[in-house]
Amino acid sequence: MLVVGAGKTAVAQPATEPQSTRAYIRSVVTDTIEAAPYTGALWGIEVTNLETGERLFQHNPDHLFTPASNAKLLTAAAALRRLGPSYRYNTRLYVDGPVRNGVLRGNLIVRGSGDPTLGGYAQRDDPTAVFRDWADSLRAAGITRIEGDILGDDNPFSDVPLGDGWSWNDVPYAYAAEINGLVFNGNTIDLEVRGRQVGAPGRVTWSPFETDFVRVRNQSRTVPRDSTSDEDYERPFSENTFTVRSRIHPNEVQEETLTITEPTKYFTHTLRSVLLREGISVGGQGRDVDDSPLTPRYEADSVRRVGTYRSPPLREVVQTMNHESQNLYAEQLLRTLAVVGPPDTTADDLTEGSAALGALAVRTELSEVGIDTSRVRVVDGSGLSRKNYVRPRAMTRLLVHMWSEAPSDRRAAFYDSLPMGGREGTLEYRFPRGAAARGEVRAKTGTLTGASALSGYVRTPRGTPLAFVIFCNHHLADAEDVRAAQDAIVNALAERPL
Repeated sequence: MLVVGAGKTAVAQPATEPQSTRAYIRSVVTDTIEAAPYTGALWGIEVTNLETGERLFQHNPDHLFTPASNAKLLTAAAALRRLGPSYRYNTRLYVDGPVRNGVLRGNLIVRGSGDPTLGGYAQRDDPTAVFRDWADSLRAAGITRIEGDILGDDNPFSDVPLGDGWSWNDVPYAYAAEINGLVFNGNTIDLEVRGRQVGAPGRVTWSPFETDFVRVRNQSRTVPRDSTSDEDYERPFSENTFTVRSRIHPNEVQEETLTITEPTKYFTHTLRSVLLREGISVGGQGRDVDDSPLTPRYEADSVRRVGTYRSPPLREVVQTMNHESQNLYAEQLLRTLAVVGPPDTTADDLTEGSAALGALAVRTELSEVGIDTSRVRVVDGSGLSRKNYVRPRAMTRLLVHMWSEAPSDRRAAFYDSLPMGGREGTLEYRFPRGAAARGEVRAKTGTLTGASALSGYVRTPRGTPLAFVIFCNHHLADAEDVRAAQDAIVNALAERPL
């Protein structure tokens, strides 16, 4: 019997008679997924003993499911296999002219590599720190003024800014940030609305330093405390103008991370602003190199490197991606697989730096670990698209490979990238105190409207490791109720001695 409360973790009750492990799991899963909130939903579930390889349970293992953010498991495994856990991005700073009396008689060029981390999670408290370091590098090179422009070279990646099949409704929000060869601050601004006296507009501020790269139209309103507050933001698809229509209580603070468009120009515009603040004057503007008549020749004697930013190693990038379910990190990784050692192909649509070529790289890696990729569709790296499809059986095979067959450094990087139940990331508030799986489960979540997923590893009371995949598609239940069902199944696995 299972007790399920809306928005609460379900708890499996002990069986009244001894049952085999298979019968026990079947009973728990059946009681859970056949509950009224999930009528009409399609479930795909598989549980495997990683010590023996025994398949303990399966339900629709060969059906195709939209995996939502479980797609990041495919991206992570492919990136770790193809690039290695120690891989680092390098974003390089060049000058293309002579320096005379402190004046650079030329341009400053930033050559991107697709790095998603510059100004990212590890630097959220100070996203412009790298730019200030570059100001120090310029001074060390004797440069106090730049006559030309600050040019951004994002050419490693294609110019398609969003994933295939993404919804236009998602465009203003951070989980749908634009993909690009140059990334700063996740290609977002951080906006704050603070309530004032009733009837007055809220006070709107944004960072970094209220950059004039964007315009903000403040149509917010402070409402009485007995009224409903809400958040409402709008940014037209091709503009950097935000309209804030939020309703907010006095002294309430609303915070939202919102996306920008034209990320290369955002990068160079912000870099120029930081250099000016650091006392380095700039005669030109921040521009995309594609809008300039200049084609950088990095091997030329007149072009010299004056600075570099190296990202954290891939193991840390993947950990951030999976702990926080960070979509931009996943999309940048997918396109990196289309640049660094891409698969050989003559197809016209599989161009360097494209999502399609990155998807081919992922499918190639999946094939090499024994997954039938004729039954896998990958169109993005994050799972935000509903065009991705994967079978529970294929996801299980990937989990088994990364646990039992991958080299130790890849295995550790993959396992550590999964948040721990009740402790970290997207699982911090699931599996609360008293839940059997708390601290014993490492798993990746996934959520879209009508689609939910949880896949990973859990240990039984005797320490036996299990791999599990739980997909739910086409549901009309509240997302919290579907998560409760997933958690109930995982808790049951963690309670059963094996």
